[in-house]
This record gives sequence, structure tokens and C-alpha cells, in this order.
Amino acid sequence: MTPAQRAYLRRLAHSLPVTVMIGKHGLTENILSKVEQELDAHELIKLRFIDYKDEKADLLETIVSVTGADLVAIIGHTAIFYRQHTDPTRRRIHL
Repeated sequence: MTPAQRAYLRRLAHSLPVTVMIGKHGLTENILSKVEQELDAHELIKLRFIDYKDEKADLLETIVSVTGADLVAIIGHTAIFYRQHTDPTRRRIHL
């Protein structure tokens, strides 16, 4: 992903609400399935860390490896993920 594409996705994500939050239970199977569902539905999502802020880098690595999404940016305790929809007719974001 080029820097220009990352900047474009960051601009798109600015107005998006946070759809997934990692709280006191950490990164569970339910959280991973929620991330998968949101990526399938929206392609671009925001994830916020309520707890586990110290382990943020490791958890983000795990999310990227499991979901196959691209980590666009980390702003404070909020991460932005993008994964292009597999069906070309359902793609909302064109890079």
C-alpha cells in the first residue's frame, strides 16, 4: 500500500465511528469474528483499545495475520484497518 493510499484511507476513516473495542477480556475469538464481519461489511473499520494498551503492537499483529487486513494507521489507542472486499461488485472503496 502506498503512502498516498494510506492517506486517502485515513481521510475516509476520519468520520467513521469505532466499530470494535478491545476491553478487559482482550482479543478473544468473538472480537476476531466481529472484526471479520465488519471488514466484510464495510472494508474500512476503526478499532479502539480500552484495555491492553501496553500489548497493542502484539494484538495488532495478531489481527493482521488472522484477518488478512492492512493496518492503515494507529492514532492514539485507535487503529484503522482496511481489507478489500473479495467480490468486485460489492467494493465500496477503490484505491
